[in-house]
Amino acid sequence: MDAHIKLWIISLVIGLVVIGVVGFLLHLIVSTAEEIDDAAGKIWTQGKLTANNTIQIPIFLSKTNQVVGKIYDTAVNIIHGTTALKEHAEGCSGCPNCVLKDHKL
Repeated sequence: MDAHIKLWIISLVIGLVVIGVVGFLLHLIVSTAEEIDDAAGKIWTQGKLTANNTIQIPIFLSKTNQVVGKIYDTAVNIIHGTTALKEHAEGCSGCPNCVLKDHKL
């Protein structure tokens, strides 16, 4: 064979090998990009779900604060009532008489 033909064949073989390696590397890049895209999509979805959940917090916090305020007011009234009962019981020796006098059966 002529030297030019051998050089041409070797060049073609090297070119095919390089094309094959480049194709394989491009395939790896595309696969990695798809995995990154899938992961980013999952992160985006979770982020939207988290944002949706956290947007409800002020609504629930407002309602919770209203309920806690009512509980606090009731607790204060109970404390005042028990304090008044204690003071009356300590100062009144005939407490059952007071009850019967004020509330005749």
